[in-house]
Amino acid sequence: MSEPTGTARRRGPFQVGDQVQLTDPKGRHHTFTLEAGKAFHTHKGSFQHDALIGAPEGTVVRSTGNTDYLALRPLLPDFVLSMPRGAAVIYPKDAGQILAMADIFAGARVVEAGVGSGALSTFLLRAIGDSGQLASYERRQDFADIARKNVERYFGAPHPAWKLTVGDLQDNLVETDVDRVILDMLAPWECLDAVYKALAPGGLVCCYVATTTQLSRTVETMRVMNCFTEPQPFESMVRSWHVEGLAVRPDHRMIGHTGFLVTARRLADGVEPPLRRRRPSKGSYGDDYAGPGAEAGDPAAS
Repeated sequence: MSEPTGTARRRGPFQVGDQVQLTDPKGRHHTFTLEAGKAFHTHKGSFQHDALIGAPEGTVVRSTGNTDYLALRPLLPDFVLSMPRGAAVIYPKDAGQILAMADIFAGARVVEAGVGSGALSTFLLRAIGDSGQLASYERRQDFADIARKNVERYFGAPHPAWKLTVGDLQDNLVETDVDRVILDMLAPWECLDAVYKALAPGGLVCCYVATTTQLSRTVETMRVMNCFTEPQPFESMVRSWHVEGLAVRPDHRMIGHTGFLVTARRLADGVEPPLRRRRPSKGSYGDDYAGPGAEAGDPAAS
């Protein structure tokens, strides 16, 4: 049985073509690709790539400037944060939440819209494996080209489960009976009709948006459509800690707000969700509210 795509590049001694992440004594990272006969140069001196080819991970190499560097393969979060970018990437903390809260499983049939630089595509492909299917849609050709190069650079070859289409999701979506849809775009509510048609009953849609106005419009549109379960909006924040002897405290900087996630499940054809037991608080839908609930004559808006 052959190994999943990219697995051979994640274990064993360093090989030509592998990505290597060097860490210097100050914790700074340098990432490069191993090539026979080449040299790695920094302001702290240089060393030959051949010194790492065939060596195990966790090797320490010394430059001509007498500086030691720890050599490891970059983890996927490291790779994503250092990859060439066209569009901003989804941070690993959000990608991890998407994989968990959208329940991305091995062999899943997934549709993704808004590929950007390919960060989330890489996370999704590693989760679904060669037996899954990922159909990605990106409006911009330049972003699609960057994403394809990044994904192939990580896996070492084109991934057999990936199909990348340049164009709008609404106009080009042909997949049906899919398990999950991930939307990373400015106006995900414009795609929800197409998403509903593509999802299998019980399938899940997950939207990634940056602002509270986008969050509100997405959630209210899902409610008005009456074909999804009650949307679940949330965000995550990551704070590292300083630990040095008895000096244990949170770091001064943290990864705070990067985006909101909204998840909802598709109902069976012809089924409407049960009425919400908790009514909106008075004033939630005031006279100045111009969201989809008001446009559709939602009783809560009156």
